[in-house]
Amino acid sequence: MSSANPVATKKFFSLDEANKTLPLVKQIVGDIVRQFQIVNELDTRLSGVLQRDAKRRRDDPYTEELAHTKTELEGEEEKLNAYREELEKLGVELKGTDGLCDFPSLKDGREVYLCWRLGEDSVIHWHEVNAGFAGRQSIATLNTPPRPGRQR
Repeated sequence: MSSANPVATKKFFSLDEANKTLPLVKQIVGDIVRQFQIVNELDTRLSGVLQRDAKRRRDDPYTEELAHTKTELEGEEEKLNAYREELEKLGVELKGTDGLCDFPSLKDGREVYLCWRLGEDSVIHWHEVNAGFAGRQSIATLNTPPRPGRQR
């Protein structure tokens, strides 16, 4: 019995590979952002109706419409999950519903992230795995060795 090691099969991107994948990633992430808005709006609308009508009777004329909206929400959530899975299959990690993504990469033998956000033309930032968006640095510093006499 053998099980695949997720770390061993993880895709690591060079900067060039990430930028070559970007046109497809942009399309998928654009779909995710739009789909999240649809799901969020439906969920908000449904929650509002449920809160207002918590005491409604079974013969309420809106029961059928409410059931339809629930079914619609479930379908839209399935679409959103399919888009997320499509991105994951590429090896790209979605970090935010605003279109923030990370491409796993390697720097000096350790994992880092090439960081991209919807609206950016190319991958121009990177960050340490635990640094997150706040720790984004210019891609120009990714392969820059430390200057002599300075330690990091």
